[in-house]
Amino acid sequence: MIIRLVFSLAALAAGCFPTPTTLFGEVLHLRGGTLIDGTGAEPQQADLWVRGGRILAIGEWDGGGEVRVLDVSGLVITPGFIDTHAHGNPTSTPAFPNFIHMGVTTLCLGQDGSSLHADDLETWRRNVEQTGAAPNIAPFVGHGTLRTRSGVGLDPEPGADSIGNMVRMLETAMAAGAFGMTTGLEYQPGSFAGPGELAALARVVAARGGLVMSHLRSEDDDAIEAALDEFFEQGRASGVNLHVSHLKIVYGHGRERAEEILRILENARREGLTVTADVYPYTASFTGIGIVFPDWAKPPHDYAEVVRERRDELAAFLRERVNLRNGPQATLFGTGRWRGKTLAQAADEAGVPFEEILIGMGPSGASAAYFVMDEEVMETFLAAPGVMVSSDGSPTMRHPRGHGAFARVLARHVREQGRLSLPEAIHKMTGLPAATLGLDQNRGNSEDPRHWRRGLLRPGWAADLAVFDPAAVRDRATFEEPHQLAEGFVHVLVNGDFVLRDGQPQSTSPGKVLRLNRAEN
Repeated sequence: MIIRLVFSLAALAAGCFPTPTTLFGEVLHLRGGTLIDGTGAEPQQADLWVRGGRILAIGEWDGGGEVRVLDVSGLVITPGFIDTHAHGNPTSTPAFPNFIHMGVTTLCLGQDGSSLHADDLETWRRNVEQTGAAPNIAPFVGHGTLRTRSGVGLDPEPGADSIGNMVRMLETAMAAGAFGMTTGLEYQPGSFAGPGELAALARVVAARGGLVMSHLRSEDDDAIEAALDEFFEQGRASGVNLHVSHLKIVYGHGRERAEEILRILENARREGLTVTADVYPYTASFTGIGIVFPDWAKPPHDYAEVVRERRDELAAFLRERVNLRNGPQATLFGTGRWRGKTLAQAADEAGVPFEEILIGMGPSGASAAYFVMDEEVMETFLAAPGVMVSSDGSPTMRHPRGHGAFARVLARHVREQGRLSLPEAIHKMTGLPAATLGLDQNRGNSEDPRHWRRGLLRPGWAADLAVFDPAAVRDRATFEEPHQLAEGFVHVLVNGDFVLRDGQPQSTSPGKVLRLNRAEN
């Protein structure tokens, strides 16, 4: 016989609902919801049962014991969302409220070639779990961090011993459960890497069934094909799984151009490579202002000397580069003296040409949003098979994607425009990234949550859950007010514990630093 204690939403708001792992053997019954399982299949009306941090059953269950019932009638239950490209430091912002309020329960950190760990992932994992994080973390090792920690730095031609040092550091991290390596080839020090170095490191990742995620060497319209082919060469040389971070075409336009790039990805798959990608649903990127400066004005070159000796040349380069990127009005500063103003506004206020503003601040002087992408291109990418949703955001970044990306897809692309069905969108946020990362292949029967299978609604899989009203979900973050939390998510659970309950954040920290452990390994 089942003993059921029914709690109303009012009781939840009053804080009298114990977390589902508080009592030994306790069962949480999510009753009356609509389940979207993450595979892309149609929704189904069914109850869902949780015990011990995992999904116990879907539909009917009569196993006895104490049961706590939560009525979720009128709401949708999905797997928690997986952000394949996120930023942040879990020891300084462990609650990650921006992600939790979007239904995100797992973050892939260590992006664009930069990670907070390299050769000592185990110590970092212990520090994170001692601090306590609300979401799960899937750690990647940054290629640029490997270069820095190994002493290679900005060396364009590291010798075999130096590459060997990076290889050994990466092997240690992969053995400790890292999900792979990220590269930021448009940034220093990654921009100095050659094909031999990248292939050697990719082989380490491939040996563990991991993933190489890449911020390509260029995302510009006239260079993206070459950048993609360089990336594919890593796959050809190593057999590693490849993932294109925040797929975009800077100043490329139209559906036809987007489809050309998608055909290049598909041709690589037909060749036998495993290639996936992610996108964020905005037409502005966000990164350091160094993106518009020439290599010869950045380290290891002396910037002060460049300004003294080549000022006119630098001014001409910046003027041409910025105008190519839709002009100074398309650059919106997010940090520094001119935060919240465009480059055009800063120039007007200072009474100087916009290139003089840039010369004065230098390549490391600020970060900014750049409105350089075409809406039709991004919509075409988002709808494509093998392309998933990411935020490329953080709790502190002054770009709305960090607080709004996943909600924006559900509100704009599903509900308002109908470009994706709700099951399709959920698949791009759950089942697809889980399969790409190998989270669907981890040891589902392990008692260690770091090994549980995730990304689908399946008995025995981790109870990472998002419960929301599809009609109410909306992103509120804007470029002017980028830190406004998303709305419409009622409950979010990580490993069976509430991190959002009745729309209110909880003080729990059930997140784990996950380990890659593909079934075939």
